[in-house]
Amino acid sequence: MPPAPPLPSVTVVIDRHDDALHTHTALAAHHPPSGRITLHPGPGTTSETGLAHDLLAALGKPPLLPGRFPGGRQPAWEAATAWLTALPATRLTVLRAHRLTARRAMRLLQLQARTGVHLTLVCHRPHLPAALHQTLRTADYSVTADFEAARRHYYGTPTAEPPSADEPAAPASRWLTLPVLDRLISYDSPRPCADPCTPPPIAWRHRPPPVSLTAPTAQRVAHRVHAATAHPRLAAALAAALFTGASLQQLATARPRDYDAAAATLALHDRARYTDGCAAYPVPPWAGIFLRAAACFTRLLSGEDQELLAAPGERGHLLRMAETARLRPPQPPTTRRKGPVGRVEWDWRERQEAERYEAVPARRVRPS
Repeated sequence: MPPAPPLPSVTVVIDRHDDALHTHTALAAHHPPSGRITLHPGPGTTSETGLAHDLLAALGKPPLLPGRFPGGRQPAWEAATAWLTALPATRLTVLRAHRLTARRAMRLLQLQARTGVHLTLVCHRPHLPAALHQTLRTADYSVTADFEAARRHYYGTPTAEPPSADEPAAPASRWLTLPVLDRLISYDSPRPCADPCTPPPIAWRHRPPPVSLTAPTAQRVAHRVHAATAHPRLAAALAAALFTGASLQQLATARPRDYDAAAATLALHDRARYTDGCAAYPVPPWAGIFLRAAACFTRLLSGEDQELLAAPGERGHLLRMAETARLRPPQPPTTRRKGPVGRVEWDWRERQEAERYEAVPARRVRPS
């Protein structure tokens, strides 16, 4: 393998007089679609997890991850690392760096080592505090007190602002009804393959392929999923459901090795052939970021043998996240609803099929 590129030097900006111009300029540079993240840590907390939550919020995500985790520790840093790795993030500016404890500063250095992001620490004091100075002894860093040099670090080069990312045209409060989600809650129960399996490309012999999302719809979907959760695996599971049309049980068969980032394919397993058998699905460009984040997150937490996407036991969290994003399958007519108006009925398609099956008259069997 080619050697990893050297890490960029950490930049320390000395804002001697706590000038508001530094803070305003760094905040104005914040533009995640352009790869620039400005982290303004919340006051009154010194915990490492709190800093990770602030970073997730800076990435436009709710800071809390749903679900239970081993040891009761929420993997907020792993989630932040995964998103920074998957997003086109090149610069991370941290304001109020003089308040960082040694452990929080070390977390940021570890984050830089994993992601390769250019890290800028802004100290609003005439001198480096002892904790930060001690931590930076393990890193390659430079110090500047010049405002124009600091601005170049906040913005990178060139400093010209690129066109802003397109925002969704429809309001986020409006539901997007997507027929491809009809099978998300299904009664099939495929299991992951125990032996090595290299599935062929999906042939769609047993069901029609899901209708691809139009570019505007894919853009709105991606924007909503990004804002709905900080959990990379839940986000990737919903994205995968939208381009595979697979059930949650089949999505849970994928492992990190089943996502090929270079070929842009995702393999799902179904050796018993409940639907299409083991097959590799092409990953559309809009969904790649979610798969990359999920793969990084899973490897950081548990390695290659755990689910890449949501597990069946996380169904409730997945459905709540989809509803937070205002995404749902087609809903039954009012006269056929089983629940109150306003509640999403995820299993309507399954109920329809079951009712049609029960309506078929049973053949009379002659007694022997």
